[in-house]
Amino acid sequence: IVYRLRCDAGHEFDGWFPGSDAFDAQLKAGHVDCAVCGSNAVRKAIMAPNVSKGVSKGASSDEAVQLPAPVAEPALPDAKMMAAMPREAVMMHMLRALRRQVETNCDYVGGSFADEARKIHEGEAETRGIYGEATPEEVEALADDGIEVGQVPWVPLGDA
Repeated sequence: IVYRLRCDAGHEFDGWFPGSDAFDAQLKAGHVDCAVCGSNAVRKAIMAPNVSKGVSKGASSDEAVQLPAPVAEPALPDAKMMAAMPREAVMMHMLRALRRQVETNCDYVGGSFADEARKIHEGEAETRGIYGEATPEEVEALADDGIEVGQVPWVPLGDA
């Protein structure tokens, strides 16, 4: 489930959760914070529902795979917030939020990232989000084979 969220400072951002119970549990545990300012005072914002059309009988396997829409970029701080907060702090909040999203919604495959990405691409493994480690050579080989992967700076989750 993708929720549009808003913090007490008015920043809006998207959050991905396995379900509404997971959102409630993470919010209660204080694990949902604003991607812009880091505030834990977060609530669901009003958003339009997204209704899936489903897959018709006889659809090809490519048509049957429905991946989630990409996470929208969090709103940037307003001028007042930017004056009070260094850009580095804003980026760190965004990177922490991204890390939490990846850890919550993707499977960690460790050093077998390249092999698992290839299996998913070739239909030998379940289509799902994964993360892990790969050597520069493995990343280059995946790209040469048309398999898109990305690298994300993996920042610590603390406030520093």
